[in-house]
Amino acid sequence: MKKSQVSGGLLMLLIMALLITSVNLNAQDEEKTSPFSVGCDLVSSYLWRGTKFGTGPAIQPYLEVALGNFTIGGWGSYCFTEDEAAEADLYISYGFDFGLSIGLTDYYFPGSDYFDYTTESGSHAFEVNLGYEIKGFSIAANYVLNQAGSAGSAGNDLYFEAGYGFKYFSLFAGAGNGWHTTDGNFMLCNIGISAEHDIKITDKFALPVSGALIWNPEREEFHVVVGVSF
Repeated sequence: MKKSQVSGGLLMLLIMALLITSVNLNAQDEEKTSPFSVGCDLVSSYLWRGTKFGTGPAIQPYLEVALGNFTIGGWGSYCFTEDEAAEADLYISYGFDFGLSIGLTDYYFPGSDYFDYTTESGSHAFEVNLGYEIKGFSIAANYVLNQAGSAGSAGNDLYFEAGYGFKYFSLFAGAGNGWHTTDGNFMLCNIGISAEHDIKITDKFALPVSGALIWNPEREEFHVVVGVSF
């Protein structure tokens, strides 16, 4: 069995085990706050690490559960105008109390065979994620484990990003290779500024709105994106 198949099977089994454990623990103490969270973002464009996917607005739902320091869940993105940019990911991460986190993400793109783990036409790209945050500073390192034809990963793909959050806005810069750049070479591909704001609707409800200005020097593209969270 190939390494990518093992990674995919273990990730699915681990997520199922933690979900069942979480449900059992929650059922034993109904007075506790539910560990499950669900939500959805509506964005003007789907931008990921400096690259735009699809041709129009996208709806991006998620469902996750927190179990101690573990977080597991699923996230998707679906454009209104085309099916090619659809995405449905699973992820699991563990956060340490001193700001370090480690995780694994399974990127899957609907329209391809879910159980295809081959190099030539595989539909899953598995990525190890490392992150560290202290005060306003954050840094992340990501490494793709496998080559998957339908997912578009070359294997050994790298992406690094650093950011700093000020009082009213945040700055970030990221660089990568493999599926992050047009020729596969390591380059800066994601530089920008982002901000968040709550629009007050009633005394008890406010609508979270976020926006970003993004420059991709590798593709020589500039993007403006805004999103609303529900």
